[in-house]
Amino acid sequence: MLHESELILNPDGSIYHLNLQPDHISDTILTVGDPARVAQVSRHFDSLETEITHREFVTHVGYYQGKRLTVLSTGMGTDNIDIVLNELDALVNIDFMARTVRPAEERISLRIIRLGTSGSLQPDVPVGSLLATEFAVGMDSLMQFYPLVETGLETEIARGLQQSLQLPFAPYVVRGSDILREQLGAGMLTGNTLTCPGFYGPQGRVLRLDLRQPDYLARLRDFRHHSAEGEFRLSNFEMETAGYYALGQLLGHEVLSLNAILANRATGEFAENPTALTDSLIEQTLQRLVSAGV
Repeated sequence: MLHESELILNPDGSIYHLNLQPDHISDTILTVGDPARVAQVSRHFDSLETEITHREFVTHVGYYQGKRLTVLSTGMGTDNIDIVLNELDALVNIDFMARTVRPAEERISLRIIRLGTSGSLQPDVPVGSLLATEFAVGMDSLMQFYPLVETGLETEIARGLQQSLQLPFAPYVVRGSDILREQLGAGMLTGNTLTCPGFYGPQGRVLRLDLRQPDYLARLRDFRHHSAEGEFRLSNFEMETAGYYALGQLLGHEVLSLNAILANRATGEFAENPTALTDSLIEQTLQRLVSAGV
């Protein structure tokens, strides 16, 4: 039985941060970072049944062409993803009344699709493109607290990047859902996403503070790892995907990160109409969810 200090419920029986009850979510969940982008997704729905707001977590549940979908904002950073993934899992895999984890044979696997914005590291990943993440590389410390098991290739990539960047820690590397990427990523670029624990220094931006490594961006852009599976390079970066992929793997959920490339750090370009680009990502994803029967 889970103690009240571990599984924290609000007076109405909802989970602590998301303020949701088990019947408030569907088995397919679209996540966005910006709370304002929830309505940008749900405006395409035929009908809305639930709208809940608590802190930065905004949730809309409704129907798109007969399919029940949840749209949820997460805020920024893997610390927020730790909250979101654990609480979404609790909604479907913990009995709130008994405060017990459901038996393994009864556990539910959610489909979680991140609709995010991202910056490109490579000149050939242009502004305006849409990218589905195959591997995510976490530069944050979240997986220091969980028993993530990496494959041999993932460990090799992590060690290679640690050596290349002269880091005092090893990043973690996780592969996302191949099934979701095949269903939803057709026609998009496929890439490997670096998840950074910040927007400025960790992504190589300089305003008034210099970087510890002046050639940091060039090292990221030039990093390569060769294996029997081919050449690995980093294509883009943002602040959440590795947390999604790692926690999704640990909890048994199918997770995919889809990225609208708004900036190209190699060329210095930024999208002229970022709203139109994110709209395109949203519309394509919704249509493919229905056509693929996801």
